[in-house]
Parts: sequence; structure tokens; C-alpha cells
Amino acid sequence: MTARIRTLALAGLAWLVPTLAGALEGESEIFPATAKETGHLVIHAATDLEAMRPLLRDFQARNPNIRIDYVDYVTNDLFREARDACRAGTSEADILLSSSVDQLVRLANDGCAQRHDSPETRSVPDWANWRDEVFGFTFEPVVFVYDRRRVPPEDVPRSHDALLELLRRKPDAYHARIGTYDIQASGIGYLLAFYDSRQAPTANGRLLEALSRVETIVRCCNNEVLGELAAGRISIAYNVLGSYAYAAVLANPNLRIVLPRDYALILSRGALVPAAAAHPDLGKRFLNYLLSARGRQVAKDASFFFAENAPLPVGVDGPEALMDSGIGRPIRIGPALLAAQDEIQRSTFIEDWRRHIGEHPQR
Repeated sequence: MTARIRTLALAGLAWLVPTLAGALEGESEIFPATAKETGHLVIHAATDLEAMRPLLRDFQARNPNIRIDYVDYVTNDLFREARDACRAGTSEADILLSSSVDQLVRLANDGCAQRHDSPETRSVPDWANWRDEVFGFTFEPVVFVYDRRRVPPEDVPRSHDALLELLRRKPDAYHARIGTYDIQASGIGYLLAFYDSRQAPTANGRLLEALSRVETIVRCCNNEVLGELAAGRISIAYNVLGSYAYAAVLANPNLRIVLPRDYALILSRGALVPAAAAHPDLGKRFLNYLLSARGRQVAKDASFFFAENAPLPVGVDGPEALMDSGIGRPIRIGPALLAAQDEIQRSTFIEDWRRHIGEHPQR
């Protein structure tokens, strides 16, 4: 790790404690140019500002004349704003970043994205590039996180089936002690639940029933679920993005991460340059940075912690070579994601989920 990246990593870790205390999405911040301003980049993102801060600072170190306006949204709000702007033929953003890559694919499918071809985009694996319009720039496994003070070693679930069996064996011990996304409020929560249902439909249905019986706690987003865990109000967080989970572990030594051994979904957070971007050249320049070797190194060391061709972060319970193990299941960025965005299918899926997990009053 270079001295510059080490400094960024330390700066990035400073956000962990306040974020996990319950910071909400919706932050915005202006990063003034550090030299005479010659350009103005506007980023709209469903990606935590503090996780992105090391990348924004490093980009500005290489582009000191660029001012950055960063606005952080909940995934569904970002999608609605981008869709409405596209229909009006406008865009306030020069680049969109979102964990809900299905929403970005839908935007691109509706003609709301610009194509971009560069040496950096050509380095992106096929599963993380759709039509040179939507690009994945992270590698984030979906994990379980538990509090070792409240989950004894024999209870630690290392697969989806193991979690199901735990909830069947000890429903009282884990009553209202499991937390996960509210998939109606969270685009990424919905996407992960949708893909879980496709990996193992029958087993997933049984797990959903078990989660319902123990009155699982649902929250809008990663940081709120992890905030409940850090505060001791739940014992296990289910279906959390590995990047946020690892940040939580670094902030709290009582937390531990497990990669489920039956399968682990892999999300690549997506980037898209809007068709009507006011400064598409700057949006594409930032996209090139995110996809560059430099950007990926900063992302691994200071922001998202996991990388496709690197060992798991220290302390993560899982196979060293995630993709070679056969456990990793990348969510391919492409037309198959449009099925998740089909309005009838989406509403039916969410309604079924609400009849189970979502029907309990939330504490």
C-alpha cells in the first residue's frame, strides 16, 4: 500500500463509528477544487458519502481543478429522480452511482445512458459491463454479520440452510434478534431478495417463513441494519453488503462476518453517465478513475475492502479464493436484471414478502 493510499485508508476509517450510529442517506457535500476551478462534476449516488470520500479525495488529488458536488440518495429515490429527469430530457448529474444495478440497467434500457469506451472500461469483466453503458466498479459479497457476545460459536450460521435450522431450533433465543433490509423501501434490498429467491426457490421460501416466525427486524438500508447490530438490539444481520459489514467490524471488535458456504451473491456497484449529463466528459473521467488500477486499489484499501482478485479481508470467515471456490455468484449486469424491474413481478414479489417478514410491527 502506498503512503498516499494508506493516508486515504486512515481517513476513510474515521467515518465508521458515526455512520453506524445511524446516519441517514441524503447527505450532500461540495468538494471545492484545490486549484483554480476549471470544471464542475456532479455525482448523484446511492453509495454512502463517507465510503466514497477516499475515492473523491484521490480523484481530486489527480484533478485539482475539478469541483465535485456529491449527493447521496436512498436507491429508490435516486432511481425515481433519474427516471423523471430522463423523461424530461434533462439531468442534474454527470454520473450516477448505485448499488441497485437493476435500476441502472432499466435506465439504460430506456435510453437514459451514454455509451463510453475507454481502456479502463475495456478492462471490466463481461459480467460487470452492459452495452458499455452500465459498469460495475466494486466487488461486494453479500454476507451475514453477527455479534459474538450474543451468538455462541455453535450457533454461528455458515450457510442459508444453517440459518434456517438455527431459527427452527432456537426461535425464542432469536425472536426479534435478526435484522435485514426492508425490500419495499430499499432497491438493493429488493434486488438481493429477488436473486436469493432464484438461487434456491424452495429453500429460500422456507427461510422466509422462519424469518417471519421470529419477527425479523427490517430497516431501510445497510447502515441502519448494522446500526441495530452495533447497538445490541439484534444479534445477526442477514444479507448485508460485505463492504459495509467490514466497516462495521473495523469499528466494533465484537462483530464478525460470515460468507455463506452454499452460495454468496456478489454485487458490483454500478455507474452510468446520464444521456443528458451537462458535463459528460467529467462524468466519464471520473468513471475511468473508478475503473482504473489506481481507483480499484483505493477502493479496496479505503472504501469497499473486497476485490475480485485479492484474498478476503483479514478476519472474514470464508474461502480465500471466493470465485475459485464456486461459492461466489456474481449478479450479472445485463438484460436479465430487467426481470427484477418488471412492475407486475416486482409488486407481486414485494407483496408476498410483506405477508411474511413485513407484516410485523417494527420496533
